[in-house]
Formats: sequence, structure tokens, C-alpha cells
Amino acid sequence: MNMVNFKIDGIPVSVPAGTTILEAAKQAGIKIPTLCYMKDINEIGACRMCVVEAGGRALQAACVYPVEALPKNRVTGEVVEVKTNTPAIRKARRVNLELLLSNHDKRCLSCVRSTNCELQALCREYGVEDEARFAGPMTETEVDNSSVAIVRNNAKCVLCRRCVAVCNKVQSVGVIGPVKRGFKTQILPAWNMGLAETGCINCGQCIAVCPTGALTEKDDTAEVFEALSDPDKYVVVQPAPAVRAALGEEFGIPMGTSVTGKMAAALRRLGFKKVFDTDFAADLTIMEEATELVGRVNNGGVLPMITSCSPGWIKFCETYYPEFIPNLSSCKSPHEMEGAVIKSYFAEKEGIDPEKIVVVSVMPCTAKKYECKRPELGHNGLSDVDIVITTRELARMIKMSGINFTALPDEDFDPILGESSGAAVIFGVTGGVMEAALRTAYEVITGETLEKLEFTDVRGFEGVKEASYNLKGLEVSVAVAHSTGAAAKLLDAIKAGEKKYTFIEVMGCPGGCVNGGGQPIVSPIVREDVDVKGLRAKALYDEDAAKPVRKSHELPAIKQLYDEYFEKPNSHKAHELLHTTYTKRPLYE
Repeated sequence: MNMVNFKIDGIPVSVPAGTTILEAAKQAGIKIPTLCYMKDINEIGACRMCVVEAGGRALQAACVYPVEALPKNRVTGEVVEVKTNTPAIRKARRVNLELLLSNHDKRCLSCVRSTNCELQALCREYGVEDEARFAGPMTETEVDNSSVAIVRNNAKCVLCRRCVAVCNKVQSVGVIGPVKRGFKTQILPAWNMGLAETGCINCGQCIAVCPTGALTEKDDTAEVFEALSDPDKYVVVQPAPAVRAALGEEFGIPMGTSVTGKMAAALRRLGFKKVFDTDFAADLTIMEEATELVGRVNNGGVLPMITSCSPGWIKFCETYYPEFIPNLSSCKSPHEMEGAVIKSYFAEKEGIDPEKIVVVSVMPCTAKKYECKRPELGHNGLSDVDIVITTRELARMIKMSGINFTALPDEDFDPILGESSGAAVIFGVTGGVMEAALRTAYEVITGETLEKLEFTDVRGFEGVKEASYNLKGLEVSVAVAHSTGAAAKLLDAIKAGEKKYTFIEVMGCPGGCVNGGGQPIVSPIVREDVDVKGLRAKALYDEDAAKPVRKSHELPAIKQLYDEYFEKPNSHKAHELLHTTYTKRPLYE
């Protein structure tokens, strides 16, 4: 391996050729500021915050400068020393920040990203005031509120292009990009369309990587507060599995800590009449989905069957791969099933008029905001779920209500729609739905008790994971994909005849719901050193391991629901309330 030896700020480093100055500096323990940089995804040198002195007159962008290109001293032949913190460099970085601020909406106090804004943090670090020297005309922008899930405000955009990179390279959607030139440049959909008019899948990964408040989820907290204050409404809440693995981060609790009990307590203090758990419906989903899979296998149905829990993935399939719509499981996603059961079984049992019930879902996902508006997801003229808020929105509601989250005692969910198995909680991580389904499918198909419950072959964060299982002579070939970009590669391989499967799990976001577009935002720089997906996933796996019941079909509450209401999985009533249909969607509305 060709190694390059040189010094950075007087510190000797030895790194392989192909390493950038930014990477070499990090290895030497030297921090170089960045704004546009995302490792392996957006390395374009656009923001110029990472400029360094590298032997020439002009300052160089460290994120794109390979160390083997460094000049050598003509006398000694040694590679020149790189300097990262000279007066000229600090001045250049301050000027860059001032120029960004001169074309930036500086109403920071009212911005949802205040105190968690990378531009704000850099300005504070470099002593840059709001009143920049370069005040003048600003680029004319409009706020795009067309989407039910995502708000775009280009007045806060710094043109870092992170959103463009993740939308195109990770999600394979690519509905936004830079348009116009020079001072007029903006990040927009084609032909200046609203985001809702494009093939956007509402996954919110653009929000997760945005360094400022240019991209945010549509805030529905006011609607929830209004419902809670209405005496004629019976407001019920249900949080998704992944929420409990990340909510604590918003209150300074270490990443990877499950806060299930405190979350339930906080939801009660907000005023919800019942605090149920989407995990219950995850178990219900397994019952319906596993039965559907066995039926397809035994009756010559369309295979591979593909999971339908992720609304970002569903819209991606409907828009970009409509030929696979027959492969989608007809099961509604868990929170939609939970909403349907609340407005039917629970309402009848408690004698409550379903029209007075407001179901609020707390989700790690912005695409759920779009999903709950789909006309297919309802019954008797009522939507299964009325309002969706993200993990971040719940945290804001808790803070706004003056609730001391960290001091709350642990509380349980309400029965029976708040009870769940260990199989349900791992729905929040890539491979979790598959593993939960296999735990039940194995016993249904073989009639034997599954002793080892961990299907480790489908765990982990590879883009696509594959495994095969022999269930008493029935060969079941499975695959797991996370991110719609990985799903696209998998579907292309199936179309080309290169791959053949029985069952596929797809989650729209990288890592699954634990890394959803509505989760607490963690900067790309922090993510280089902290395994965010892994820590959040571990919280869910640990909760699974601690559960007394770890298979969906063994949960007493699920058995009770079928005994009292649905009779059996995939019954007529179950199909009426728990299953749905899909629609081929145009790329542009």
C-alpha cells in the first residue's frame, strides 16, 4: 500500500494514498469544520468551511483534496505541512459564514432547529454575529407547504446539497436538485413544482441530513393539543417501537437507552385518555402477514411476498416499481391496524362512538403523515388514524407542557391494546419484521416449538441481507433491504432473473425505523464516530430479550382479540379492517 507521510499542524501522520486531508486530520485528532460534507455520500467541497493551507497560494477544501496531491518541498523533497488553523484560514471561514448569513433567514429563535443547527453552531464557534457585513438583497424564495409531511424553506438553505445527495444516492428517488445559477441558485424539484406534485416518498431522510431548518416535518402538534382540549373528543395515542429507542436523546438521556416507561408516563400527563402501543398491532400484523404468506405458498399466490409496514417504501413501489404491487402484502401497517382496532373493537367494547375517537400516532417516520391521509386506510367513513406526529414533535410537546421527562416514573401501557411480545418491538429495526414473522411462520408451518428465537442472519446493517430456511421440507428463501435505494437494487435483480425469494422485508429508511426521518437529528459528523443505528437497534433487541412472551402468536392479548372479534387471521372481518389495497401512482401529479 502506497503510504503518504507528512505533518498536519506539526503532527506527523501516515495515511494511504487516496485519503483526503479531512480524513487524515481526523486520524490525527484534529477537527476541521464542515457543513456540506457527508462521508461517502456528499464529498463535494461546496461550503468551503473545511479550507486549509496545503502549500499553495489558494486555500484548499480538505474534504476533496487527496493527500498524494500535496506538493513537495523543492529542497528537501518532503511533503509540505498542512495547516488547518492559521489567521488566514480562520478569517476565510468567518467570511464564508458571513456570506451564508447574508442570504439566510436569521429568525433563529423561532426556528425548530435552534440549538441543533450546524450553521448556528459554527457561527457561535467562530464569533460571527447575526448582523453580517455583507447585508443586501436576498434570493427570492417561497415556502413549499404542498406536502403533508415535509416543509421546504429555501430562505434557510445553505446550498450544501446534502438533501440532494441522500435523495438521489441513498434513496434512489432524486426529486430535488440545484436549479438556476449563481446568486439565484436554489434546491427545488423540477420545473419549480411543489414537493407533493413529485415522486417524493415522504421518507424525511432529507430532513435528517439538513444542517439547518430548510427542511422540516410539517408540525401537527397544534392539532393534537386542540383535540386534547376538546371535551367532546376521546383522544387515544399509540407510539411506534422505534420511538422508545430515541425519544430520550431529546432530553439528554444517552443514546441507546429505551425510555418505554417514561414515554407512557409522559403521554398520560399530556392528557391522552388511553395510552396504547403500536407494538400490539405489530403482533397483529405478524398474525395476518404470516398467515397470508403461508396461504400464498400453499395456494400458488404471487411470490415473493413483500412487507407493507413502511409507507415510504409503499409509495416508492407504487411510483417507481408498480409491477411489484401484486407482491405487496395486503396487510395495513401496524399503526393503521391499531387505529382500525381502536375504532372498532375497542369502541364497541367501551361503548364509545367511533366518530368521537381521535387516534394519534407517534412515529419515527414522516411518511406516516402521508399514509394516514390515504383514503384506503379507513372504515365506515372514518380514517384509521387521525393525526401523526414524529418523535421530535412529541419531544416538543413534552417540553412545551413543562413535563420533567427524566424525573418521570416508569408506567405501563393500557390493556389490551398496549400489550405486546418481544417480536413486536424489533419491528423498529431493519430485519425485525422478518425475524418476527419467521418466529411465527416456523411454528405454523412445522407445528414444532422454535427454541432459538434469534434469526441473526437477517440482523445487521448491510444494504441487502439474504437467508434460506428449510421448514420441514419447505425451502423458504428470504431477503431484507433497508433504504429504497437498496430495495431498488433488489427489485432490479429479481426482474433480471438473478434472484428468487419467497419473502422480502423492505424498510424505506437506512437502518429501518430507528433511523427514520422523524427521529432526533444527529449530524453526519457525529454519526462518523457514533453508531446511531446500532445503539438504537440494541435498545430494541434488549427489550425483546427481556419480554416474557417473544412470539406474536403466543401473546394472550392477541389470542383474546381473535377469540372475541376476528375469529382467526385472514378472516372476512380481518380483511375488512386490517388489510388494504395499493395504487399505481404517476411520477408527477
